[in-house]
Amino acid sequence: MSLIPVDPVNLSLKGKLLSVVSCFSAILTIAWISQQFNLSPAYPMLIASMGASAVIVFIIPNSPLAQPWPLVGGQLVSTFIGVLCAQLVSDTAFASAYAVAVSVLAMLLLRCLHPPGAAAALAPVLGGHPITTLGYGFVLMPVGINVVAMLIIALVINCWLLRHEYPVGIRKPFSRKVSEHGFIVEPSRHIGVSEQDVEQALQNGDTFVDVSSGDLTKLLMEVQKNSFKRRSGTITCADIMVRDVIKVEYGTDVEAAWKIMQGERLKALPVIDKSRRVIGIITWHDFFKFINVGANESFPEKFRAFIRRTPDISTNKPESVGHIMASPVTMLSENIHIAELIPLMSDMGHRQVPIVNNENRLVGMVYQANLIAALYNESQAMAYTD
Repeated sequence: MSLIPVDPVNLSLKGKLLSVVSCFSAILTIAWISQQFNLSPAYPMLIASMGASAVIVFIIPNSPLAQPWPLVGGQLVSTFIGVLCAQLVSDTAFASAYAVAVSVLAMLLLRCLHPPGAAAALAPVLGGHPITTLGYGFVLMPVGINVVAMLIIALVINCWLLRHEYPVGIRKPFSRKVSEHGFIVEPSRHIGVSEQDVEQALQNGDTFVDVSSGDLTKLLMEVQKNSFKRRSGTITCADIMVRDVIKVEYGTDVEAAWKIMQGERLKALPVIDKSRRVIGIITWHDFFKFINVGANESFPEKFRAFIRRTPDISTNKPESVGHIMASPVTMLSENIHIAELIPLMSDMGHRQVPIVNNENRLVGMVYQANLIAALYNESQAMAYTD
């Protein structure tokens, strides 16, 4: 048996150093803020549980235990219960046990479970007479000041410095999305595991997992993609893309772009700049979204008037492709594995994805038909080898 257990956090050396610096900065700042608000020497500057909160908030910020309500509610509720137990129960051992048990129960019922909260509940019990004499004021000073300062610092460091998603957003399980081209996209039912599947499994298992269902779903989907890459080999976007791509520029007339799409029977056109970098894309939807048909008007007449170039200097309608294109555009590098195309097309509603080189210049386009053909050929090859 190895004497060194598995690393509990999967962080790079850089990530670990940033977390350490974040903890140091947070505690130092909280201590300074508490000193400014401390009106009496009787009140302590910090409570020990802030150190544990710093570890959770800055090392595992995506954990449900690290979110704002558990951080604030868990600390304050537990401290209140700790003061109550210290005043009502004279025996220190029983008071400690009651404080921890009741605070854990309260955090579970209030949905603000935060492990350092149990330590905060012990502080009034074990602090002795200097703490108990402060009464419930101890909840506000220093605990309240400490917690509010920790929350503000957590938001600043996680969001602005570490670039973490904090707090983790609440996801609506059955919401419908709209793609960048206006198509209604149903929730993911194409990939083997959905967030609803994960939530149901967690409920059935009745076991707490220190990760949100959304993050766990992303992890399982990434596992599926990696498994597919391993089984299918190195099939990249460059292997299946259409190389001879018809494109337009920002200043191309709307009428000219429509004629190209009609003549070539295209559903989409990438829009590029002078350096062949993709700046947008237009589909049929982009032509139609500007047309409002009145009671005495017909759609064909309205559409012809829209795409026809205005001969005057001034106009009140879009004249060039750049005015109607969808931007920004989802693109992939030509060296990316085709597994990355699957969620884009199956879940996000993209019917075509521009492919760029290392300089972000357009080199091709992958359509749904190209991906389907590649997946079919791959499945046939795998069946043949089996």
